[in-house]
Amino acid sequence: MSSASIVCSHLSFSWPDDTPVFTDLSFTVGEGRTGLVAPNGAGKSTLLKLIAGEYRPTAGSVTVDGVVGYLPQTLPLAADLTVAEVLGVAPLIAALHAIESGDTSEEHFATIGADWDIEERTRAELDRLGLADVALTRRLHTLSGGQVVSLGLAAQLLKRPDVLLLDEPTNNLDADARHRLYEVLDGWHGCLLLVSHDRALLDRMDRIAELDRGELRLYGGNFTAYTEAVRAAQEVAEKNVRNAEQELKREKREMQQARERAARRASTAARNLKSAGLPKIVAGGLKRSAQESAGRSNETHAARVDEARARLDEASRALREDQKIAIELPDTAVPAGRTVFEGERMQVRLGDRAVFAGDGVDLTVRGPERIALAGRNGAGKSTLLRLMNGDLTPQGGRIRRADGRVAYLSQRLDLLDLDRTVAENLAAYAPSLTAEQRMHLLARFLFRGTRAHLPVGVLSGGERLRATLACVLNASPAPQLLLLDEPTNNLDLVSVAQLESALAAYRGAFVVVSHDERFLREIGVNRWLRLDDGRLTETGPPAE
Repeated sequence: MSSASIVCSHLSFSWPDDTPVFTDLSFTVGEGRTGLVAPNGAGKSTLLKLIAGEYRPTAGSVTVDGVVGYLPQTLPLAADLTVAEVLGVAPLIAALHAIESGDTSEEHFATIGADWDIEERTRAELDRLGLADVALTRRLHTLSGGQVVSLGLAAQLLKRPDVLLLDEPTNNLDADARHRLYEVLDGWHGCLLLVSHDRALLDRMDRIAELDRGELRLYGGNFTAYTEAVRAAQEVAEKNVRNAEQELKREKREMQQARERAARRASTAARNLKSAGLPKIVAGGLKRSAQESAGRSNETHAARVDEARARLDEASRALREDQKIAIELPDTAVPAGRTVFEGERMQVRLGDRAVFAGDGVDLTVRGPERIALAGRNGAGKSTLLRLMNGDLTPQGGRIRRADGRVAYLSQRLDLLDLDRTVAENLAAYAPSLTAEQRMHLLARFLFRGTRAHLPVGVLSGGERLRATLACVLNASPAPQLLLLDEPTNNLDLVSVAQLESALAAYRGAFVVVSHDERFLREIGVNRWLRLDDGRLTETGPPAE
């Protein structure tokens, strides 16, 4: 384990249209836990795919010492697969059962190899990740999004990897599942490289790797230590820029003053020469000497200005240009007494199973309430949001909605047409906006120039979330009720802060499903609901 490492040497990668992602990137990550941070679209997921061998570099090399386990951001799994098939243990378990039934064919022994304890190890790994009640024969489509993520992690851990690559591993995980993941990674002794926006998880890392402007810099310590180091460096950089700007202004002023003095001296000398009655050859020599002296002075000051400008450029390059989305939610004020949504005895059935207990669940949303909906993975939180939005029709009970629009941001990010560009999708959602208004709006979501004309299907997870936010939040008419299902998934840390600020200023009602407790505190939640065992109950905020 101690020799596990990742070495990237002069790594370059470009998309098929020759758009570069990395150029001449070199770094080494050894044993320990490393958190990889960068803005959305900077290439974090692409870098993990290169290390995992899913992509081939345009130039340079990637060398991984040890067995690799890789959990991508989106698991490419078929819904009809069994748990055992996802875990990659189905052939081994089938061979074990065949031998136990008396079939001693050589091929069964070859399949098992040294993994005679595979079934016990599999159950132990599932138990460790909170999947103790999930049968190996269960189909994937019956699991929640969080359970699928935990299952994907279990599949990688069963490989006994030396190098573990995780891309947003806490996406869709409930609080219990997150803490189980934390415990697993706390005991990790190999080489771990993970991409995450989960600040609690990043604070458990040994070091932070920052991917910025095509370079990867390593910072010792956890995420809190990293942010403090970045803040201190930014303060120094800003001070250096201010000093360099003042120096440049001073040098320009002194150059202008020197030119004015030289012009006055030349004018005075010309008058004196004329009145002195000197021979032309002598007067001409004196004039040339004065001009040469003025020229040398001008060159000296010009050189000083160029040097000051170069120092300003160098100082400016040290400044961080964090790409921040500017979300301005529609100014929708909902009166305190108005009922925005009312559902009584709402019930949905999946096959023979009722999602909610008894006669169903009741929920009323009045005024600009800020509601957090919590519950275990698979409890039915997303189902309840789909009922509120109208995507699902209740098979029992009744629902009444106010006249204002309900805006729904689903966990799956499947609202947009993948073949249409970002701009075309926004035009479909907000036809009343002019083309110029739409481009200005998309620029605030960091889709500038040609980025606004990319098909949604080629965007990264974080970019697709930004595009969905732009369309859903700006559709006409303005929403009076927002339904947000894990809105911070795949969003970089800077953009999470911007979303927090926007939701804190929003004057309508919202219901948000999120396992990010810090995010919920920042957006001013004032009503807490929990859905467990099919029952919806009022609770207080979680203990800090």
